[in-house]
Amino acid sequence: MKKVSLTALMRHQLEAARQASSGRSANTVFGGHEQIMRQTMIALRSGSRLSEHENPGEATVHVLLGRVSLTAGENTWNGSPGDLLIVPDSRHALEAIEDSVVLLTVAKHR
Repeated sequence: MKKVSLTALMRHQLEAARQASSGRSANTVFGGHEQIMRQTMIALRSGSRLSEHENPGEATVHVLLGRVSLTAGENTWNGSPGDLLIVPDSRHALEAIEDSVVLLTVAKHR
């Protein structure tokens, strides 16, 4: 069994994002390329974004800190701490309205 402090990781990732020229930082919390499920903590400095990309499988974004906007085509969903955004099965982008940390969970299609 492995235990991970999401609170400590959140602080670390947010500080890394604030220092990064891209305004982003990410760390795999669970899973990986060889597994079906993967959880990744992503920190975004205010105004930073993950550019539009394909959905690799079923995915959710759990907002831990800050406010984000998930966009797919003409649709936009806003998320605040405690919100769980269901990622649509289409091209989408994620933008930080303010300094934010999310937990992305993806179950890849095999």
